[in-house]
Amino acid sequence: MAADPVSATAAERLAALADERVDHRFKGLPPDADGLTVGELAAQRRNLFSGGFTTPVLALSAERLEHNLRLMETYATRHGLAFAPHGKTSMAPQLFQRQIEHGAWGITLAVPHQVRVTRAFGVRRVFLANELVDPAALAWVSAELAADPAFRFVCYVDSVRGVALMDAALRGTTRPVDVVVELAAGDGARTGVRTEEECAAVADAVAAVDTLRLVGVAGYEGEVPDADPQRVRAWLRRLTALAADFDKAGRFSSAGPDGIVVSAGGSAWFDAVADVFAELPELSLPVCKLLRSGAYVSHDDGHYREVTPFTRVPEEGTLHPAFRLWAQVVSRPSPEQAFANAGKRDAAYDLDLPEVQVVRADSAYRPADGITVTGLSDQHTWLRTPADSGLEVGDWVGMGLSHPCTSFDKWQLIPVVEQDGTVVDYIRTYF
Repeated sequence: MAADPVSATAAERLAALADERVDHRFKGLPPDADGLTVGELAAQRRNLFSGGFTTPVLALSAERLEHNLRLMETYATRHGLAFAPHGKTSMAPQLFQRQIEHGAWGITLAVPHQVRVTRAFGVRRVFLANELVDPAALAWVSAELAADPAFRFVCYVDSVRGVALMDAALRGTTRPVDVVVELAAGDGARTGVRTEEECAAVADAVAAVDTLRLVGVAGYEGEVPDADPQRVRAWLRRLTALAADFDKAGRFSSAGPDGIVVSAGGSAWFDAVADVFAELPELSLPVCKLLRSGAYVSHDDGHYREVTPFTRVPEEGTLHPAFRLWAQVVSRPSPEQAFANAGKRDAAYDLDLPEVQVVRADSAYRPADGITVTGLSDQHTWLRTPADSGLEVGDWVGMGLSHPCTSFDKWQLIPVVEQDGTVVDYIRTYF
């Protein structure tokens, strides 16, 4: 399915990000850059290590970012999938635009604020992978739909009461809100309807109102209890069977411009999604097989390195971790211990601690052999070091991070760095 380019107005807003002034709001940037615009600073092509940047500073590899964008574009095309990467990972409109340029159908989001960010930057197709019953948010969505005929919005429903609340908030609107019934991944899982019978009841409730339009089914296989390939595929087949049953019953007679939407796909099981979605029989309308994986854009050096499907299907390619957090050793109280000046405010730590990968001293690099992170304080990294590591106060340590979602959200402006250390761009986030 073709990607949807942004409007001219949106392109202007993206370009205007370069006009923002560099100042104290943006940690890690050179103090002598205060007052420059982001575009002016980028044009100087400073070096991350000699250009006045202060530690801690998070860097995003230009080459690895581009590799990951191309790889998932190729993967989705090869498997006949539409792709709406989850925007909550980065909340970065510049990356949304690059994902769309690399073939994305649109952007997936989780809460209304995130939708407002994408709309401010002209994203025309939004998949809200969550229920939406807030009247104020629904009124705003309805106004966006009324003002922009090209705006495509889809969200979850998983209860008859939820349908009633949405209907009450949307009465009198000019365009119905498109919804997909969310099938839960199992008992005790997150949101979603637990049984197929209850799914039918929710679908009937949608059909009974004019404010909503049923366009498909969806869910999140990452919540399957005790997930393994067999259990995940079994649940995905329940999802595709639900779509086929709904279609046979005529529930999609008024589906939207993309036909029938069948959506799943986090970052751990998208190979199973591709396999099972390929089994979907022909339905009465075209099917939009919508994948939503988002962590790929930066990948990581921890959790997603372990769970990515590319470890199971290496012939499909390899994602590259694109983040590196640089911190400086500020204390070496004993031969076996050191402290660097990055902490919980700077590094993801909810899944795994950072991984020390490289030491930079006197403009030279060496592997960080034997140096490990044992803990994080608010502003310190606790390092265990071999007595003969040679690590000294003033050295820089480069760390890989685990969990992209909680790496992006700690930084408002992230340098994009080429392999030789040249900073070529800055990514603005909106959390």
